[in-house]
Amino acid sequence: MKKLLAVLTLVFTCLWSTAFAADFSHLVILHTNDTHGYDRRADGVNGMATVAALKQDFEAKGYDVLLVDAGDAIQDNNLVNFSKGRTAIDFMNAVGYDAMTLGNHEFDYGADVTQERIQQAKFPILSANIIVDATGKSFTPKTHAIVKKGKLRIGIFGLTTPSTITTSNPKSTRGLTFLSKEAMYKAAQKEVDALKAAHCDLIVAIGHLGSEPDAAGDRSNDVLENVKGINVFIDGHDHTAKNLYIGSALLAETGAHLANIGVITYENGKWTEDLHAYGRFNQEDAKVKALVDQAQSDIDRELSTVVGKTTIDLDGSRDPGVRTRETNLGDFISDAYLWQVKKATVLESVTIDGAIMNGGSIRSSIAAGDITQNDMLRVLPYHNYLQYVTMKGSTLLEVLEAATCTTPKAIGAFPQVAGIVYTVDTQKPYEKGDLYPHSTYYAPAVPGTRVTIQSVGGKAFDPDATYNIVVPDYLTSGGDTYYPLTDPSKVTVHDVDYLDVDAVRNYLREELGGTVGESYAGTQGRITVLP
Repeated sequence: MKKLLAVLTLVFTCLWSTAFAADFSHLVILHTNDTHGYDRRADGVNGMATVAALKQDFEAKGYDVLLVDAGDAIQDNNLVNFSKGRTAIDFMNAVGYDAMTLGNHEFDYGADVTQERIQQAKFPILSANIIVDATGKSFTPKTHAIVKKGKLRIGIFGLTTPSTITTSNPKSTRGLTFLSKEAMYKAAQKEVDALKAAHCDLIVAIGHLGSEPDAAGDRSNDVLENVKGINVFIDGHDHTAKNLYIGSALLAETGAHLANIGVITYENGKWTEDLHAYGRFNQEDAKVKALVDQAQSDIDRELSTVVGKTTIDLDGSRDPGVRTRETNLGDFISDAYLWQVKKATVLESVTIDGAIMNGGSIRSSIAAGDITQNDMLRVLPYHNYLQYVTMKGSTLLEVLEAATCTTPKAIGAFPQVAGIVYTVDTQKPYEKGDLYPHSTYYAPAVPGTRVTIQSVGGKAFDPDATYNIVVPDYLTSGGDTYYPLTDPSKVTVHDVDYLDVDAVRNYLREELGGTVGESYAGTQGRITVLP
């Protein structure tokens, strides 16, 4: 009798679960990530009006549509920069997003502006792993949300990369803790358990984490390997198109800049990604298009002023580019910084020896032709102030060693330089020392293992000499790998009060006579990366 009851219970359970299983056949999940203000349709860019039209197209075919974004929406392109991201949220409100998570660049204008954008959004902006130190509470008003689509209850929670403390201006995240590794997994599992307890039919994580090896422990892959119950993980941050399963969960990402729109459906018992690349669906919603076009028109009028010209293309590409090697645009900008600070300090009888510009802050290339104010701000959108730091050569060596810790793999810290000549030997492994405080990066165990500095200020490098090096204030805040520049026992920081973009404009007009010419046709031989 016990065996019979057990068999009947199993049969009944199977029949019950089959009869009442959630029906996902009419659900479409649309997703975006790392749009970075590339919200207007252009060559290679779908644009927000196309996202809206695609959403409406699926709805017209009888589908319920969930639309989410995995972060980095409010910063980079001038279309959104001038309003500190307000226009980006306006566009997303008009499209009808259901949820979003915070990316690291949502903090670029300061945490107070981040909160303004959260309040402005007509959809929940979620992150479960950002804690306010003073209160112990979540930085976002909600860590998860439940969205109803037809008869389905969909649970959504967000995660933000712990590297935000270094990849956004560290000033913007002071007083916040970004839960990392085991603590992040625990927070994520708590969200999943809460959503399951609320009888959600589907659990969707939207994470701005990425899958890069140097973030091991803090990646979307790591979350899926350590957290049970996630059905779909929509990722961002590393600008990579993804479509794979980790365990029973689909991991999906579109790349960046709305080159693709993610389209996920349930087919043959599993979630399936079908990226809609630019050109596959070409309609635009008229209302959203008008909103975006008006915002662009307002900015174009302000930024159309020609500030100079270039006879050659200036390379601001990402990888290979300013994050992996010397480029002519990196040389040009670093030269401008060095020139401007030398002029600003001429009456102080200070010798300025060199300049460092982190490649990750160079956000675009400049094509041959006229250079407009718009071009300048596309390249340098962060409005960093220039400073110079006084430090020993040994500290400079540590800085360059740390900033090339992943080279030849791309890293935002990669030092574009002026007045400095150095070599990185990538055949030698980067030996980690202690973890820098309030950072995700490690100090070099032995500075000089991989990096050799040949000269500074036109003289042979001396680790015991004292140097004055120009940097943007993002670096003296400890951005990227540059924690040593926050240590008063190692450096003295001097303000100069020139914006980075103003220094470049001044250098172009006053020193180069308005034209970037053949002297920048190639690189200057300042950086050697040995294979």
